[in-house]
Amino acid sequence: MALNVFDHDEYRPPVWKSYLYQLQQEAPHPRRVTCTCEVENRPKYYGREFHGKISREEADQLLSQAEGSYLIRESQRQPGTYTLALRFGNQTRNFRLYHDGKHFVGEKRFESIHDLVTDGLITLYIETKAAEYIAKMTINPIYEHVGYTTLNQEPTPKKLLPLSPEAPDGPVPVKDECSTEERLTSLVRRATLRESDLAPKYEKVHSFKVHTFRGPHWCEYCANFMWGLIAQGVKCADCGLNVHKQCSKVVPNDCQPDLRHVKKVYSCDLTTLVKAHNTKRPMVVDMCIQEIEARGLQSEGLYRISGFSELIEDVKLTFDRDGEKADISSSIYEDINIITGALKLYFRELPIPLITYDAYPRFIETGKILDPDKRLESLHEALKLLPPAHFETLRYLMAHLKRVTEYEKDNLMSSENLGIVFGPTLMRAPELDAMTALNDIRYQRLVVEALITNEDVLF
Repeated sequence: MALNVFDHDEYRPPVWKSYLYQLQQEAPHPRRVTCTCEVENRPKYYGREFHGKISREEADQLLSQAEGSYLIRESQRQPGTYTLALRFGNQTRNFRLYHDGKHFVGEKRFESIHDLVTDGLITLYIETKAAEYIAKMTINPIYEHVGYTTLNQEPTPKKLLPLSPEAPDGPVPVKDECSTEERLTSLVRRATLRESDLAPKYEKVHSFKVHTFRGPHWCEYCANFMWGLIAQGVKCADCGLNVHKQCSKVVPNDCQPDLRHVKKVYSCDLTTLVKAHNTKRPMVVDMCIQEIEARGLQSEGLYRISGFSELIEDVKLTFDRDGEKADISSSIYEDINIITGALKLYFRELPIPLITYDAYPRFIETGKILDPDKRLESLHEALKLLPPAHFETLRYLMAHLKRVTEYEKDNLMSSENLGIVFGPTLMRAPELDAMTALNDIRYQRLVVEALITNEDVLF
């Protein structure tokens, strides 16, 4: 791991951060207790460790010779169910064993029983020997020293000191062929970022997913070893931050997405996209609206008339491939309805709608209010529920749609017509039954119509 060391805040993880790594090396090794006789009806995915329908007492006797000994037996009370019997801490532990193509007793899936037992023994040993240590390991996290708390500072970097996982408190030689950017971990990369003065500071939660790390890995929150054979921790799909599962619960909501992880524009979380590209709004929104306002405001049926779906899909692929370098000019896409279609498709494919699922009920209730003044007041409060990046994008879109209505004599698109088009595009019902969702369409239209009409007051 490489640390960016500053004059005023020199930080090195203490050597005892390797404690858990040492414990993993000390954990008992698996010892398979094989069955010496042929067993009828042995499942094809078990080997000689399967002993058939033996009792707990028999299993206990067979395993009593050594720590780490294990076997599999079939339940006498529930035929067809299987138990992994494992010797640990001078006693036999029994775990219900499952197979769905892979072996498992909990969340983790394993290719072989040997791997399952190896991981189990490591986990049991570390959690037994270091229970108190594990409970307290997030108290003084490395994250506070090299994480987002340094982003707003302007230190003078001394140099990059690469640190060895085996000895977290000492530098190791750096290979010349490895670039500085490649040497930086996701954690330190964020610590060295310089945000543009114009770039908004949107808060974003990490998108953690269970991950199997090859070779020794250390948590980028607490700097402790990530133990186990597989699925040792979680990795943020957007910024690459690697942490223990328990540490992920206390990591701040300060994900700084990395373009190496964010591979597309469409179907990407809106806040993730703008943070990855360091922009106020998604570039697809800005670029499409600029193109539409440059040559399409007087086009009859703007946003109502659909462009060719194949060409709209082509625009989508262009943005996913080229990002802000995408060419959507009239020389490539002469029909402005292709650009409006691409913009609408972007909003439809957002995993979290522009008007988010959390805010949706409040906006629908607003649409049901008949009194114009009360509806406006309610809309103002509902807008506060939107994440900053969603609010900014909605503000920009509504200002654009307001300008579209100023050319209503030419394009025949009133705020009501635009509400019909954009209501279901910007708002999606969160897990409602079909009938309720159908009834909501009317209120979706009224909400978007009110947002357009009162754009200058609400934003």
